[in-house]
Amino acid sequence: MTIKSFINIKDWLINLGLNEQLSVFLNSAFILILIVFLAFLSDIITKQIILKTISVIVKKSKTTWDDIFLEKKVFNRLSHFAPALVIHYTIAYALADYPNWVDGIQTIIYVYMIFVAIRVFDSFANAMHGIYETLPSSKDKPIKGYIQVVKILVYFIAILYAYGLLFNKDMGTLIAGLGALAAVLLLIFKDTILGLVAGVQLSGNDMVRIGDWIEMPKYRADGDVIEISLHTVKIQNWDKTISTIPTYALVSDSFINWRGMQESGGRRIKRHLNIDMKSVKFCDEEMIAKFKRIQYLSDYIDKKREEIDTYNKENNVDLAAMANGRRITNLGTFRKYCEFYLKNNPKIHDSMTFLVRQLQPTEKGLPIELYVFSNDQVWANYEAIQADIFDHLIAVIPEFGLRVFQEPTGDDIQRAINN
Repeated sequence: MTIKSFINIKDWLINLGLNEQLSVFLNSAFILILIVFLAFLSDIITKQIILKTISVIVKKSKTTWDDIFLEKKVFNRLSHFAPALVIHYTIAYALADYPNWVDGIQTIIYVYMIFVAIRVFDSFANAMHGIYETLPSSKDKPIKGYIQVVKILVYFIAILYAYGLLFNKDMGTLIAGLGALAAVLLLIFKDTILGLVAGVQLSGNDMVRIGDWIEMPKYRADGDVIEISLHTVKIQNWDKTISTIPTYALVSDSFINWRGMQESGGRRIKRHLNIDMKSVKFCDEEMIAKFKRIQYLSDYIDKKREEIDTYNKENNVDLAAMANGRRITNLGTFRKYCEFYLKNNPKIHDSMTFLVRQLQPTEKGLPIELYVFSNDQVWANYEAIQADIFDHLIAVIPEFGLRVFQEPTGDDIQRAINN
């Protein structure tokens, strides 16, 4: 028996003695109740049987994309069409005696299905983005911003269409009317437009990727990029806080991207020690003999002495005056020791910039700077390598007759007073 055949129930009601108007009303009400029951039943069948069956099949499959569709609730949201379609195709039978009500209810059903379609599209877009993120190329070319733009366009068109259905307006008329509000729309969607343009530039110029370590002091951001969207870029700082930066700020403002360092295989160590200039002097024979006992310097001392002796003899240098000719200094020997020590350190990158140099002397002494690269980029390991190097050099400096410059403290002043 079809739903249409239930329309004849009004004749049965009339035969029972009810008036025709009440019989028509009760007939329509009965069919409406039946339609609501069928809609409810279709919802139960879809969600409790079909969706669960799909879920079992998906979990047993070897592919991952269907799991993502299930996780993003694409199938779940599709199920909301079932009761709407039941009502849409049966409401005309229920309200055959009230034709003026049919169009209104069907319009509401159309609007409901439009919003269901939007939610399905939203889930589908999220699923496609999830599938894309499983690809290696997603690290270099994030597309979340583009997906958000498409979503906004779809939402906007769907809302316009729903408005047109509810108020019987033509889409062309609505779009033409929006043209007059272009300035207002540009103001409303300013951040969206800026974010879209910035997203294209960031992606096209490969300025930032998911996982990059970036530093942007203006926004107190210093950490890894965890998300790039249409409007914002999220950065997880090293203290585990999250900084949110407008996407267009990465184009309009400056920031540091440490990706180059991460890809180079090395991490720069650039630090100096301030040497007390009063401790710098020429080496006497006793100091030279002491330096020769240092493993790293033994061959260097022999070659350096031979080189200096040859120069002084060729130039008839009067060595009675300390200012004449060339001589070995404790500071120069210490610089060479630093070079040999670093070159024999397995944690120092041997094919990147390697400098042990003097900087401009200041009121705080003579800086000896190490400019080298570690071959371990992990932050904790890098700091440990750097600390080990300077622990050793600070401890070994007195062996060269040198002193590290240090501002006098209360203890120093007290010691001087006591002496």
